[in-house]
Amino acid sequence: MPTRRSTPPLQEFTAPVQLKLSALWASVMCCYLYGDFFSLFQPGKLKGMLEGEIAPLGAVTQGVLLGVTISMAIPSLMIFLSMVLRPVVNRWTNIVVGVLYTLFVLVTMPGAWAFYLFLGTLDMILTGLVVWFAWTWPRRDLA
Repeated sequence: MPTRRSTPPLQEFTAPVQLKLSALWASVMCCYLYGDFFSLFQPGKLKGMLEGEIAPLGAVTQGVLLGVTISMAIPSLMIFLSMVLRPVVNRWTNIVVGVLYTLFVLVTMPGAWAFYLFLGTLDMILTGLVVWFAWTWPRRDLA
């Protein structure tokens, strides 16, 4: 009877916290992009856009577009900032921005379509993980 060779275990990579945070923010941005894209298929959405309306913000103005742009630029920047900020600043920036964006999505969910509720829930899980990984950031062993 032939002997069975044991397969060595797969090599595991332990990602640094910065990489985990960056990957989470990239995932958050994908959910935002898909949510915005799929919302274009809602009846009347494109017509409203062509008429200069952004539901639920009202008439399109430079100020409204700037505000929406800033609200999406921040998590986009967090992808990069999570990799380059000094650990203490990085930790607190991710905690604060993660909490704010979790609340931002929570506030926008009431009355939303099922696809948005799904993506919004996923977003809140991802930003919750951002806060968790930042909060539990390991301390350096001084020994």
